[in-house]
Amino acid sequence: MATYDKKKLELVQLNTHDVKSLIELSISVGWDYDKYEIETVLSSGIIFGHKNAEGKVVSSAAIISYDTNLASIGMVIVNKEFRGLGLGKEATQKCIDFAAINKSIMLIATEEGKPLYEKMGFRTVDCVHKYLCDNYTKSSKVLIKDGVTIEDFNNIDINKIVDLDKASFGDKRSNFLLNRINQSEQCLVVKDYNGNIIGYGISIRGPINLILGPIVAPDTETAALILDRLAFNHHGKLRIDVPSGNEEFMLFLEQRGFNKVSEPPIMVLHSENMPPRNNTLFGIAAQIFG
Repeated sequence: MATYDKKKLELVQLNTHDVKSLIELSISVGWDYDKYEIETVLSSGIIFGHKNAEGKVVSSAAIISYDTNLASIGMVIVNKEFRGLGLGKEATQKCIDFAAINKSIMLIATEEGKPLYEKMGFRTVDCVHKYLCDNYTKSSKVLIKDGVTIEDFNNIDINKIVDLDKASFGDKRSNFLLNRINQSEQCLVVKDYNGNIIGYGISIRGPINLILGPIVAPDTETAALILDRLAFNHHGKLRIDVPSGNEEFMLFLEQRGFNKVSEPPIMVLHSENMPPRNNTLFGIAAQIFG
């Protein structure tokens, strides 16, 4: 690791002019943020980071504040050449300071970052289950479920999706969902026989994986139906991060060719536990969004 003068590194709020440099920072640590993902983060929250004398972004941390009681921190990255200077801690603290004083803050940590977050007061309350798939095993026929239909998202569906998401996630996140749907490869809604929306699912095309999530459904069978439709015509790698307590759904994933690769810890600050959830969240949006 080279030696750098920390005084020449400025912690600033980043913007759309920094997207290219943020992509390069992401690539430098083996992560796969692309232009569209970073733009969704910027339109949903705030990114802070250090710049060197040449204006290159050498660290980052993002915070997305949701509508009422919760915020999520992610995208905590430090260029390998600039580690050991406390940049990750400074950028993360800037995010914490930016959040409203009454908000609980969550993050999904890497094992490498967990000790830092513990020193900053975060505590582990749960984990997510990261699954990857190289070749999705399609069923011999498209999955169906009696009494429900699955359709493409229509703009008139947004308020119901926001309500379903709030109950499943633990906070209302209307701005983020609008941005995520605009970014999506597909957004599907599930309706019961009365035409009521009872679930939804989103897929996001990244540079490496098709990211599946959020997936919100009243039961495992419906969640499997949504995932199968999102993945059915995709040729390539897939990823989904599943909250704990969904063992039956995870078994379905493994039968379809997914492999669990890690269990990143969920950590919280200013709270003892995760916000109340109704057990209908089968896939999260992404680790940065909680």
